[in-house]
Amino acid sequence: MATPIFERETWLDITVNLIPLCIIGFFIALFTVATPWAIEGLTSAVAYGLLIVPFVLLAYLTYVAADRIESAESGDAE
Repeated sequence: MATPIFERETWLDITVNLIPLCIIGFFIALFTVATPWAIEGLTSAVAYGLLIVPFVLLAYLTYVAADRIESAESGDAE
């Protein structure tokens, strides 16, 4: 059986970041599929950038936080 990435308690701790990630992901998909305005150059790039950049940064922050939580729980904290 495969070893889980994180323990159950860690998943509960990072849920506060996973919910906003799901919301941002929903809006990225929504604006890609059902565009309420015409896709134009700079305007669309800024709009998608304001969604994608926070999504990527929050995903990275969530992973780093979960990794730190796991290492603190196992006693490997520096």
